[in-house]
Amino acid sequence: MRKLASIQKIKALDPIPGADAIERATVLGWQLVVKKGEFKVGELCVYCEVDCLMPDEPRFEFLKPRGMRIKTIRLRGQISQGICFPLSILPAGFDVHEDIDCTEALGITKYEPPIPACLNGTAKGAFPSFIPKTDETRVQVLQDLLDRCKGEVCYITEKVDGSSVTFYVNNQEFGVCTRNFELVEDPANTIWKIARELDIENKLRALGLNIAIQGEVIGEGIQGNPLKLRGQTVWFFNAFDVDQYRHFSFGPFTELMRGLRLETVPVIATDYKLENDINVIVTLATRKSLVCPDAWAEGIVIRPLIERRDPEIGRVSFKAINPEFLLKTGK
Repeated sequence: MRKLASIQKIKALDPIPGADAIERATVLGWQLVVKKGEFKVGELCVYCEVDCLMPDEPRFEFLKPRGMRIKTIRLRGQISQGICFPLSILPAGFDVHEDIDCTEALGITKYEPPIPACLNGTAKGAFPSFIPKTDETRVQVLQDLLDRCKGEVCYITEKVDGSSVTFYVNNQEFGVCTRNFELVEDPANTIWKIARELDIENKLRALGLNIAIQGEVIGEGIQGNPLKLRGQTVWFFNAFDVDQYRHFSFGPFTELMRGLRLETVPVIATDYKLENDINVIVTLATRKSLVCPDAWAEGIVIRPLIERRDPEIGRVSFKAINPEFLLKTGK
């Protein structure tokens, strides 16, 4: 589970050109603006990530103009992602040590963008327990993983801004799911319409497998349609073998998609040797889209060419979000 708020160490403090009252702090792999002199290198603080939705309390009053949400901002030319607070904001008696999660203790929740009306539907039930959800961890909290996997050959795909969807066949049952729910069939629901237009049920049944495919629904009316697409469709990024409980590696995945005549998210590289430098990876993510060169890409997703799991984090798969995209879209 993502730690929205946690106790972390100030790793570095650096000046911001032309700024006397603020400086740049590094926490985990994040860079953010803090008041000069408020923190010292090596000191513990409460770090709140972007997408934290803070409680409506007087101490967080300054966030009201932003709807109590922590966003990516730019101050004096410096991109700032997250907010540091002194340990004094923690409740009395809180067990203070590095990396402990304090999200619940502070009443913080995660901001979730509203689901477009065309994607809303009637829930048939919770997201199926036999399929992993599609959430990717941000690279800024994965320095240890990068150190362990440095030099591993990976592929990079463009992360597209849409709405997560999963289609599956399991024990002869076909299902359509959003990020958190399975949906009752409804001809007015965009996800079900796409499933029928692309004949996904019959294509999956013909494989003779218990299988799930996961992708992003994109296009008109969805997240502002940043790629300026006509209509609505889905681009896929995962295939999952339910019986083996494992994801397909890149080669078998792309071969499967070609056979099913389904589109994948744009592939940026298939020979990237993983670097253990978070800033370098964020720079890779700061790019224009391969689909619409006038638009910023949302970011990138990096995975090994050969699917594998890590003993610490599970599946080796993570994202780097383009800060320019976040600033442009206000996300």
